[in-house]
Parts: sequence; C-alpha cells; structure tokens
Amino acid sequence: MNKGKVLALHAPAPLQRLSFIFVYQAVACQVRRWRQLHRERRELAGLSDRALVDIGLHRYDVEAEARRPFWDDPLKK
Repeated sequence: MNKGKVLALHAPAPLQRLSFIFVYQAVACQVRRWRQLHRERRELAGLSDRALVDIGLHRYDVEAEARRPFWDDPLKK
C-alpha cells in the first residue's frame, strides 16, 4: 500500500478546521447580503411617489424590483 495516497485522502485536522471556517464565513456573508437586499427592497417599496420622483424612479420600476426574490442579486456579491 502506498502511504502517500492514503495520507492524501485525509486532510490534517488544522486544514479541516480552516476549511470549515472558510465555508462558514462564506455562508454567513451570503446570508448577510441576502438580508441586506431584502431590507433595501422593502425600504424602496415604502417610499412615497414624491420621493421616488426625487431620485428619478417610477413606481412600476420599484414594484418590479420589490418583487424580485432575495437571492436575485444584481451585483452578484
């Protein structure tokens, strides 16, 4: 049996820990971004028509944006 191949199949404990931390941080970052998108779309939908005109948006644009699902990120952050 070639020990090199057996050892290559099992990552050392510190490397496994780093992989878990990396994955956890990536998932947490994505969830934060989704929450941010949801919050921003909800706030945008709550603006008055007068406020929308001031920022150069139309109600139908805002309604279309508000209907987008939280995971639909235009910036793909």
